[in-house]
Amino acid sequence: MSESPLHFLTITEVASLIRDKQVSPVEVTEAMLQRIDAMDGRFQSYATVMADQAMDSARKAESEIAAGRYLGPLHGVPIAVKDLCFTKGVRTMGGTPVLSSHVPDFDATVISKLTAAGSVLLGKLNLTEGAMAGYHPDFPIPVNPWNSASWTGVSSSGSGVATSAGLCFGSLGSDTGGSIRFPAASCGIVGIKPTWGLVSRYGVLALAESMDHVGPMARSSADAGILLQAIAGHDTNDPTSLPEPVTDLLARLGEGVRGIRIGLDLRYIEDDIDGELSASVLAAIQIMEGLGAEIVEVNMPETREYTGAWAVLCSAEAADAHRATYPSRRDEYGPWFRGWLDKGSEVTGADYAQANNVRAECNGLLRSVFEDIDVLACPSTIAPPGQVTPEQLRAPMGGEDDLKWGRFTVPFDFNGAPTISLPCGQNSEGLPLSLRFVGKHLSEGLLVRLGHAYEQATDWHNMRPPV
Repeated sequence: MSESPLHFLTITEVASLIRDKQVSPVEVTEAMLQRIDAMDGRFQSYATVMADQAMDSARKAESEIAAGRYLGPLHGVPIAVKDLCFTKGVRTMGGTPVLSSHVPDFDATVISKLTAAGSVLLGKLNLTEGAMAGYHPDFPIPVNPWNSASWTGVSSSGSGVATSAGLCFGSLGSDTGGSIRFPAASCGIVGIKPTWGLVSRYGVLALAESMDHVGPMARSSADAGILLQAIAGHDTNDPTSLPEPVTDLLARLGEGVRGIRIGLDLRYIEDDIDGELSASVLAAIQIMEGLGAEIVEVNMPETREYTGAWAVLCSAEAADAHRATYPSRRDEYGPWFRGWLDKGSEVTGADYAQANNVRAECNGLLRSVFEDIDVLACPSTIAPPGQVTPEQLRAPMGGEDDLKWGRFTVPFDFNGAPTISLPCGQNSEGLPLSLRFVGKHLSEGLLVRLGHAYEQATDWHNMRPPV
């Protein structure tokens, strides 16, 4: 068992304590709520703390476990979710005041599944407005626990901050262009963007439905696998959810990586990328090779040229997703997201069709890359989290420079392939660095296994921010 304080334990560790009745769900939940109350005024990760509901769930879990009805590794474990996920009777705002009085009368499927697994929901986590890149002036900006002046990543910023700072044991985020991978990388945690359709989007506020993914953010690969196992699976309420049975994502956790073919394109990793980040990712790949993985040279397509098409698709779909309040309440949106919706409203059918053809072309090129490999290795982002001001995070959207961060992320929202982001070092300023493995569709079990093997050989997943 780790010597970390309770709030920094992994789900796996705290679940073991709860299962063995060394701590109770009530004790753990009380401790987490006290920590949130004491510290989240500084970190601003929570939009809504559900203290009463959390304690009710904890007491229920405690009674069930005492009666011998232990449900598994999430039973009695306090987690939190991005404030896009509908919660019955509790507001779901999506980072925008347009929805500040939106109180759903049902739970999102992912919430129902987490409840069925016995988890304790601490609350709803802050995000950028509409799950895009800027914050509304009336909403708080989550603060990176590694450095208060550093970017937290968008849009699942509250999820990244709360998980990193020990304000929950794991969380849910969503990813349309990088919004699980950016905050996971910026906050030094693990994030999985699952195969598109593996997790139901029913009851989750949309940004761009053809690219929206819901996935876990945690402090270890096994933890991320536990969360994903709980929320994955077909949902009759979401016709786009995949019908395939969900395999046991942890069944082969300890089998290692011998013989696994990892694709590597040095140019892709080194060209116009932060030097410390590139070096850290390459060092991680060498570790995997030392563990028995086979490193295979591949040639990645130049993905930067495809991000413009993503902007067309995403903005147009966002305008459609907000049709109940845009343009009728346009002035209530903040400057960044209002500009994004304006952009989307100007997209013609021909524009969308052309962008969709570009997406199809990109997907075809990526398929050829994966013909002879099991996974691709690359950074999660193009650089460590840089300094950014609140004014910049609320300002109107800029030009193409705003899309440069999508170089490593957007193509895998286009094709819906699963990815796992892992801490792989710290730069000279003490900020987290992040490695990513990209798999073939429905290879999440392999990604969790790869991440776990890397974690067993290194100690980066155990680093915690100085809070």
